[in-house]
Amino acid sequence: MTISDSLLDIICCPVSHEPLQPLDRRRLKSLNRHINDGQVQYVDHTTVEDRAREALITRDGKVVYLVADGIPVLLPERGIGTAQFKEPL
Repeated sequence: MTISDSLLDIICCPVSHEPLQPLDRRRLKSLNRHINDGQVQYVDHTTVEDRAREALITRDGKVVYLVADGIPVLLPERGIGTAQFKEPL
């Protein structure tokens, strides 16, 4: 399920209030490769275990939020900081 444009117009990062945009396929594939390798942690330092079918990223590219069953999980502790990756997503 894809996030509607009308929803994207009103949601934002709960911490920085940066607007969110869909994570494109190339970057989603890269994120999932890191998740499969057990290398991805949420902001609360727990390991991300489930592959992402869909995700949102802040406009500044610093935080990724997964989308579960079409619902963005916008909890501050469930953000995925992109600084943990050696190469940009």
